[in-house]
Amino acid sequence: MTCRIDRFPTSRGLVLHISGRITREDLDILRTAFEDGSVVAVELAELELIDRDAMKLLAIKEASGIELRHCPLYIREWIKKERESS
Repeated sequence: MTCRIDRFPTSRGLVLHISGRITREDLDILRTAFEDGSVVAVELAELELIDRDAMKLLAIKEASGIELRHCPLYIREWIKKERESS
């Protein structure tokens, strides 16, 4: 399965629900989903796999104020290690 992004409008802004796998090939799709600036959160409960480039993009978005909801522990630890090494 490849990456699937569903958009859910809320009173605070847009929530992206990402499921499947995010790889380098999906980065343009993911960047496009963030373009309009109204994304307030990303739901990751159904995310199965992520590569380093996608993890870095999510880390950047989180640092800019976008909430990562139900972030799998391995991704949370990866982001933490990436920030510590930077």
